[in-house]
Amino acid sequence: MRFQGKSIIVTGAASGIGAAAARLFAAEGGAVLCADWAESVTETAAAIAAAGGRAEALRIDAGKEEDVAAAVAKACEGFGGLDVMFANAGISGGMANILDTTPELFAEVLRVNLIGPFLAVKHAAPKIAERGGGAIVLTASVAGIRSGAGSPAYSASKAGVINLAQVSAQQLSGSNVRVNALCPGLTETGMTKPTFDYARDAGKMDRVGRLNPLRRAAQAEELARVAVFLASPEASYVNGQALAVDGGLSSSHPVTRQEFGKTAV
Repeated sequence: MRFQGKSIIVTGAASGIGAAAARLFAAEGGAVLCADWAESVTETAAAIAAAGGRAEALRIDAGKEEDVAAAVAKACEGFGGLDVMFANAGISGGMANILDTTPELFAEVLRVNLIGPFLAVKHAAPKIAERGGGAIVLTASVAGIRSGAGSPAYSASKAGVINLAQVSAQQLSGSNVRVNALCPGLTETGMTKPTFDYARDAGKMDRVGRLNPLRRAAQAEELARVAVFLASPEASYVNGQALAVDGGLSSSHPVTRQEFGKTAV
């Protein structure tokens, strides 16, 4: 029960990594404010309550300052303060080529994926510090580490999240508030559902995730467990880091991959 008596906000909690993390936080004793733009965020909170946990739902636009501030205020009022912020909400923005990407699309992706985490740090950090410290976890992506894992707008936004975690960790020195970035590889979530649906319909699931050494995509719970670890006391000396959880995808530059037990050609 690592989060007994702790107050936690999870954005993007309606589905995928956010919903899985909210359930894990609650299962370990945390009181969780499940925040998302989607109405189905109420289902996440209801499932937690049905399992005997404590949770409330709040619809917010994670890239809108007044909404993020309201979420922090609600957690503090309802749960007595704030200990953990998991800024997980994000959008893909599609897979447009850089030459076909409009400034409007680029700006919207940055608003949700980068300004959203910035607002989470800005409003959550002071409240977490008031409680004696805690953790902020920002969802970035392997697409933010190097090219090849996302569209131009998405990749740029997630690279910004990684740097934001580093800068925030430094500027919060002395507050005992840790800030880290989680960098998922291909994971089955609401955002990636069209990709997985297409692969299933086309009978090509064996090709999903084939470029990483584990030869598969991740499930949301696998990423959620790492997010919860980064927010927990077990990660008390982990700060300002970007942790790739991608089956080994980002561990190599492009190569002619040697098959296990075979000689490379």
